[in-house]
Amino acid sequence: MLKAEEIEVTAESTAASVENCRLTGSGEIQIGMAMASVSFKAYKGIVQFEGKPQSILGLFSMYPAPQHILTLDPDIKSIRDLKGKKVSVGAPGSGNETISRLIIETAGLTYDDMTVSYYSQPEAAQALKDRNVDVVFWNFAYPGSAVQEVTAVRDVYFISVDDDILKELVAKYPYYQAGKIPANTYKGQDYDVATVQDGNDVVVNKDLDENTAYLLVKTLFENAKEIHDVHPVAKLLIPEIGVKTVTPLHPGAEKYFKEKGLL
Repeated sequence: MLKAEEIEVTAESTAASVENCRLTGSGEIQIGMAMASVSFKAYKGIVQFEGKPQSILGLFSMYPAPQHILTLDPDIKSIRDLKGKKVSVGAPGSGNETISRLIIETAGLTYDDMTVSYYSQPEAAQALKDRNVDVVFWNFAYPGSAVQEVTAVRDVYFISVDDDILKELVAKYPYYQAGKIPANTYKGQDYDVATVQDGNDVVVNKDLDENTAYLLVKTLFENAKEIHDVHPVAKLLIPEIGVKTVTPLHPGAEKYFKEKGLL
C-alpha cells in the first residue's frame, strides 16, 4: 500500500525521545518515537522544551510501559512501607527515575526517608538477587527480561501503587495513565498489579500530508499480526491502544481511528 503511494520509510539512529521530538517538530525528520511524557512536554512547550512548543501531533501509541516495583520482602506491601528501606530508582534523570520519584513523593515520602541507589537495570537485578536492596523500580513494557532474571532464582513480590497515590498521580500528570501488569505475566505472579504507566508514542510533524498519515496508520494496524509473534510486547500493537496518544492526533490518524469506531 505504501509503495503504491510512493512512500518510503527509512530508520535513523538518534538520542531518543527528546531529540526525536525536536527533530520531528523542526521537520528534519517526519516521524519520531518518544515516551508519551516527553511528547506531551514537547507539544506543550514545557520542562525541557520550555517556551518552545514543538510542531508535533500524535500518529499512534505503540504500547504502555508500566512501572514495575519489586521486592523479596513480603512485608513490604505499599509504597508507604519504603521508609527506612534500600531502594533502587534507576539512572538519575531517566524516565524511570522521574516516575519513581513522583510515586515516592506522592506517597508523602522523600529520598531522605530511604537509602536510594541509582542502579542500571542489570545492576538492580543483581542487587535484588543478592539482597543488597529491598526494592527496585523499573519502567518497561512487560514481560521485562530483568524481572524474569530475578524471578528465575528468587520468590518475588510485586508492589501495587496504592489507589489514592495512583489517582493523584494521573490527575496531576496527564501524560501518565493508570495501568496494570496482568496476573501470570511473570513466574509466581498470580495477581494483577496496579501501577502507573508511561506510553510510547509515534509523533509526526503537524504539517505531514493527511493522506500520508492515514496510510501509515492504516497500513501498520492492518498488518500488525505479522509482527505480533516477534515479541510479546508487539501484541499490544492494536488500534484500541494506538488511539491513546497524549498529544492530539494528526487528522490523518484521527480519520483511521474514527473508521474503527474508536473516536
